[in-house]
Amino acid sequence: MKLFLDTADIEEIRTVARWGVLDGVTTNPTLYAKVGGSYEGILQDICRITPGPVSAEVVAEHVDEMLVEGRSFAKLAPNIVVKVPMSEEGLEAIYRFAEEGIKTNCTLIFTANQGLLAAKAGASLLSPFIGRLDDINQDGMEVIRELVGIVEMHDLDTEVLTASVRHPRHVTEAALAGSHVATLPFKVLQQMVHHPLTDKGIKTFRDDWDKARQVVAQTTGSGVTN
Repeated sequence: MKLFLDTADIEEIRTVARWGVLDGVTTNPTLYAKVGGSYEGILQDICRITPGPVSAEVVAEHVDEMLVEGRSFAKLAPNIVVKVPMSEEGLEAIYRFAEEGIKTNCTLIFTANQGLLAAKAGASLLSPFIGRLDDINQDGMEVIRELVGIVEMHDLDTEVLTASVRHPRHVTEAALAGSHVATLPFKVLQQMVHHPLTDKGIKTFRDDWDKARQVVAQTTGSGVTN
């Protein structure tokens, strides 16, 4: 399963790229608002850090305006994927983008049927928001399982991208459900790295190493004569 970072923070992206686990990046207006600056400039910086897909979201509500925004994003770098919300207007825009060879990520999916429609329209990525479904006491992961099954059964040319990830368990469940991609905040990636027993083990090994070195130093020193 590919791992995308869900952020517009350049330093976070650079950090994860250095770990060797970054397969792409997703952004949205909310994430951009946290960092400010030029959205186009940020997207270009991100595309220079990772060759993987970088999702840039349109904010327009009407097809023609979505197309103008999306085409502008697509010109920024070859790995830009235009993020389009699930709606009647969004489906038409996805279809039009697909005809032009522009890859799209259909966002704000909450049912397998919505994902199926986006795939039929030509979306390259399907983004079900599992955390938001969990928030209203629905099983977000069930949508992932259903949509992965539909995509694989009918050999659809698209990938399921698990979004709205809230904790490491979501990532594990998405991988087990066969999700092609998961996009997650930096803090969740950090949580995946750490475990109390791992941290304790590292400290124990280091302490034991330092003690052993001290013993060697003391033994060597006591054997020296003038």
